[in-house]
Amino acid sequence: MRLLILCGALLLAGCASTAGPDALRRDVAQLADARTGVPAVPGEAVRGLLARQPLDADTAVRIALLNSPALEQSLATLAISDADRVAAAQLPNPHFAFARLREGNTLELERMLSFNVMSLLTLPWRAQYADQSLQLARLRAAQDVIRTAADTRKAWVGAVAARQSAAYMRDAREAAEAGAELARRMARVGNWSKLQQAREQSTLADVSAQLARAEQAALSEREKLTRLMGLWGEDTAYTLPDRLPEVPAQLAGRGDIEAVALRERLDVRAARDESRYLAGTLGFTRATGMMDALTVGGVHNTIFDNASGARENKDGFELELPIPIFDWGQARTARAEATYLQSVARVREVAVRARSEAREAWHGWRTAYDVAKHYRDEIVPLRKFIVDETQLRYNGMLSSVWELLAESRNHIAAVTNAITAQRDFWIADTDLRTALTGTSPGAIAAMGAGASAPAARGH
Repeated sequence: MRLLILCGALLLAGCASTAGPDALRRDVAQLADARTGVPAVPGEAVRGLLARQPLDADTAVRIALLNSPALEQSLATLAISDADRVAAAQLPNPHFAFARLREGNTLELERMLSFNVMSLLTLPWRAQYADQSLQLARLRAAQDVIRTAADTRKAWVGAVAARQSAAYMRDAREAAEAGAELARRMARVGNWSKLQQAREQSTLADVSAQLARAEQAALSEREKLTRLMGLWGEDTAYTLPDRLPEVPAQLAGRGDIEAVALRERLDVRAARDESRYLAGTLGFTRATGMMDALTVGGVHNTIFDNASGARENKDGFELELPIPIFDWGQARTARAEATYLQSVARVREVAVRARSEAREAWHGWRTAYDVAKHYRDEIVPLRKFIVDETQLRYNGMLSSVWELLAESRNHIAAVTNAITAQRDFWIADTDLRTALTGTSPGAIAAMGAGASAPAARGH
């Protein structure tokens, strides 16, 4: 049986070749597409995708998967592993040695062709382990694809939310400017004190500073998205939507999220496969032991006697193997055993982390949804009702313009916080999908504290 395996390995070694970048991309796409929610289309033009304006989240993810420099590095690393696989399956090259020796009138020419027999005997195992190593590299590359897709989707959410918040902060500044101008006029005719005017001016200054920070945040979030998509030059002039998508009307049940994470996550699968791979290498190390090299060579010597003109040929063979005087292979075996035990511990650690991240991501997702829905269904409608009622009372001269301006600012603050809650939900939604079916999302995004807004000032 072993002879058949060896013969098969020798046959395959002659025709082994690298898979090529397109084939490697397809292999990674088979693992990652269902987990990113965006199927890869090889050869799709980035310019064509950018023509779809405004840029939605799925299109941004597709551009990142086609154009991200970081992802190109990951795929290049996979190509290196593929080249290592082919190299491991190749037959070892024979060695040729030549010696020319002279003693008096005698000339001796020595030729030897040697072959590493140990490399030949272990070729099937080395080819098998190299193939398993390539499978692990594919899993790692697929995890990089999933992380890139998740990071891009979250960056898109952050960029749209920052753009939307900046627009509302501009409305807040307009309201503050109106209040400050009215206060200036009333103070000029003596109907207001300098203290009351200073309060309105302070409100305008605060809102202006918040608007500047909001516009800078919008620029920073947009540039983060641009970097993830790998864009530069005129391609950075894409347009984003004015608003985030609405949160769903209702959410699915919890289900057995821990079982889903253990079954679907690629980092759990990679840890298990790596442990099996190291178990096989441990057995190989134990089997070879101290015999890490064995060389057999054919020798052909020719001796010339220049005095008599005679020539003599000698043929034979040479066997070379290490003598286990100092190294009996204990250190290699001990290292292989420790590496295997380390991988077993890693499997347990990854499984524990996957369970915990699944629970954390689900609770964060559920809480973010409840908060966003609370702002949408309760706080923002109440603030809108208060503004409308204050407007009616102002029209009937039952309230002052200052009350109307204060309630307008409170309404803008509520809308800004609602945008933040909506952003947190979509980020938590991405983290949940990543934690359940992809890989570790890293630090689970915590809910934002909400954008600070100018508080209403009573008069």
